[in-house]
Amino acid sequence: MRLATPLILLCLALPVGASADSIDLSTTGGTISASSGLSLSGDVITKYGAILGSNLGTVTFTTGAFATGDVTAGGTLAAGGTFTITGNGSVMGVPNGVIFTGTFVSGTWAHSTVTGAYTLTADVTGSSAGSGLTFTEITLSGTLSPGGTIMVGSGDIVLNTPTPVPEPGTLGLLGTGLVGIGGLLRRKLIV
Repeated sequence: MRLATPLILLCLALPVGASADSIDLSTTGGTISASSGLSLSGDVITKYGAILGSNLGTVTFTTGAFATGDVTAGGTLAAGGTFTITGNGSVMGVPNGVIFTGTFVSGTWAHSTVTGAYTLTADVTGSSAGSGLTFTEITLSGTLSPGGTIMVGSGDIVLNTPTPVPEPGTLGLLGTGLVGIGGLLRRKLIV
């Protein structure tokens, strides 16, 4: 029984190994302007995963038009537009060139009357070196100027790969095989 317990625990831990990869970015200094939708320019990456720097690349985007609401009050954004993250390769570990390019699937633009912060929460589908990624959220803070622009004081972007779902039949066969090997080892140790 002592040998079977670690094997059973290993079988239970295998699905945990199928976790999602992600890229965590922090940005600063961009300007959001609004017309029919939102567009971001001049935004600089200051953190790429665990790598910190004053200029590791840029983030730009243009959303679809406002489906409901507007830039001042907040609202929902229609699908469309573009979203691009470009690394400048200035630090080892940061790619040189386009890291991610995608299209907005949906988005919500909200304004907090308490803090004055604006938040864009959106889903973007696209690709990164051939892998499908989804952009989950960018948080922007700043106040709206009379010209309709928002200076980005800070921004956080998290890119997540879709979580791989292991095939249940394969995990079942692997688990059964490990339990069988454990039984054989147990039998050899007893005899």
